Parts: sequence; C-alpha cells; structure tokens
Amino acid sequence: MSGWIETVAEAQRRARKRLPKSVYSALLAGSEKGVSYDDNTTAFTELGFAPHVAGLSAKREKSTTVMGQQIDLPVIISPTGVQAVHPDGEVAVARAAAARGTAMGLSSFASKSLRDVAAANPRTFFQMYWMGSKDSMERRIEYAREAGAKGLIVTLDWSFSYGRDWGSPAIPERLDLKAMARFAPEALARPRWLWDFVKSRSLPDLTTPNLAEAGQDAPTFFGAYGEWMQTPPPSWDDVRWLREQWDGPFLLKGICRVDDARRAADAGVTAISVSNHGGNNLDATPAPIRALPAVAAAVGDQVEVLLDGGVRRGSDVVKALALGARAVMIGRAYLWGLAAGGQSGVENVLDVLSRGIDSALLGLGHSSVHELTPDDVVVPPGFTRILGVASGAPGTV
Repeated sequence: MSGWIETVAEAQRRARKRLPKSVYSALLAGSEKGVSYDDNTTAFTELGFAPHVAGLSAKREKSTTVMGQQIDLPVIISPTGVQAVHPDGEVAVARAAAARGTAMGLSSFASKSLRDVAAANPRTFFQMYWMGSKDSMERRIEYAREAGAKGLIVTLDWSFSYGRDWGSPAIPERLDLKAMARFAPEALARPRWLWDFVKSRSLPDLTTPNLAEAGQDAPTFFGAYGEWMQTPPPSWDDVRWLREQWDGPFLLKGICRVDDARRAADAGVTAISVSNHGGNNLDATPAPIRALPAVAAAVGDQVEVLLDGGVRRGSDVVKALALGARAVMIGRAYLWGLAAGGQSGVENVLDVLSRGIDSALLGLGHSSVHELTPDDVVVPPGFTRILGVASGAPGTV
C-alpha cells in the first residue's frame, strides 16, 4: 500500500480505482432504489455532539468486551464474503483485526476456511445463515466448534430483494476459460489488482470452503446462495433450536424492531446486532442508528446490543455507543481497506476509526467509551424510528 489512507472515503476511492468494475460493484451492492443504503450513512450526519471546552480527559480508554472477548476498540469485523477482492482474503482481514486487538466475524460464504482465519485471529466468530436441513446446520455448528470459533453469528435479515436501479454486477459462478475471456478486459484495466493475484499464483476463489460437506468439493458462491434461497425461512422456535445447538456466545444479526429484539432475548441469545444488512435487504428499512435507541432501551439490560450499518468514522462509533450500542460492526469500510492495501489497508481503516473515537471522546470530556450517554448526542426531532411497539406514539410502527 502506498501512503496513509486518511479517511474511509479515501479508502473507497482507492478501492474503486484498484478493483475491476464488477468486483467493486459487488462490494457497493445495495438494493432497489438504494433508500436504505443511503440512509445508513446519511442518518449519522443528522446527529450532532454536545462537546466541552475544558476539564477534558488526558487519557481515553476504548477497550470493551463483546461476546466474552476483550477487544481494544469497540469495532469488530462484520462477516462478509471477500471473493476476488484480494488474494489473501479473510486471512488478511483476520491478521489486521488481531494486530489492532479486535475480533473477526467470518461469513459462511467466505473464501477462506474458518481454521485458517481462526489461526490468524483466535477471536473469531463464525457466521451462519438458516440454510439447508437441520442436519446440515448441526454439522456446520460442529465444524465451527472444532475449528475454534469463539462465538456464533446468525444472520436472518435477508428477504432476497431483486434488482438495483443502477444495475447489478455480472459475476460468474466459476472462473473457467469462458469466464476468464469474458472478464479479461476488466482485469487488464486494473493491472495492480491483477498483479496481486499473479504474485500469489492464484485466481479469485469463487467457492465457499466453510460450506463443504465431508468428502465433497466446496460449493460455488452461487451454488450455496441457491441453497440458502430455497430454504424455508425460520420460525422463532427454529431460532431457539439453533441457539440450543451452540453452547457458547450467540449473536442474532438483523434486528430493527423492538418486538423482534424481545423475542431474541427470550430465545436466549447473548447479543443482537441492529442491522438492515448494509442496505441490501428490504429497501426503505430505516438506518440501524435510527432504530438503535428503542431496541437498546428495550433489551439492553438483557443482551449485548451491537450496531451494524453505515459506520464510516470514529465519530459514528461514538454516536452509536452513546445511543446504546456496546460496539459496532463494520463491513464495507474494511473491504475498501482490503482492496486498497491488503492487510495494511484494513489496519489503516481500523486506525482511522480508532483515532476518530479518541478525538470524539476528548471533545466530549470522557475518559472511557463506557461513560458515553445519550446526553452526548444531539438527536433532532423525528430522527428515531421506534418499530415493533404498540401504535399510537409518533414515529412508531
């Protein structure tokens, strides 16, 4: 990587210049008109701070715990597939997270194995979807246990929204000769990206090794995706069953309603993530930061509450913590860092967020992230969305 990446926005600009168009478009993602995608970041800009000018703390503590793991800053890696972004893939991300003292979430759809990622970062959580038979899910849970996962992340916030107004990328199922010929112009137009793979003597791996059944080849990304789409969605009894199969920390990802948060707590989860799948879910779902205060108020004394969606700055992290989150999860921010500079690029992005957290704590007069309260944040009228409660109050559904 050449040069310090000053902001996440700069990491995104470098990623766009380095990645083939289809790969960059896949990371950008979003759904339909992109209302949720835009709101995830716009919502943070609507929140203000109430800073002090004297009596500020000379030292600021950023460490906390998430699902039993001590982390040096309240930012963890959200599980995403990184096929074709960088030859070192999730292993590079895991090393970067370990170097900065934080935890790694690994997707079922990842391009690297859980064993390799957990070896690079022992603080690794394995993410699962509700897909396939219960027998196959039990086997994946046992695989996660044997491979050293410290916790389970179950993602349910997906409704298979189809189409993007700006178009979806053309992504092959396999990189066979036909596909390579088709995408050669894109690859040749990004020589630095291509050179990374040439040096590694590998091609982008479009398979999902963590979903391979014993004695079988790993399914392709789209093969696994098809199984996921064809699996009937789970009930709350299914969530309880899945929780019973795992005897460690368990995070349910995708909550945006108070009633769902309460059901998750009743199902015995350790933590929930307030999330709309990065704006890739049902479009017009509110930004997670808008739903966070009501969810945290409802269940924050029972489960750990995290936020996932729209975080681009350390000040965004501080706003989320002030409104009730224990920590945040980042996705696109680290993917852009990975694209821009591999492991060092991810470390750079985490450093940017860490410095932003420190700066915001200084201005707010706090010595620890644990001192943050809603009084530190200026919340404009009508900002919050209180979903899943009895109707009648403004802003409720």
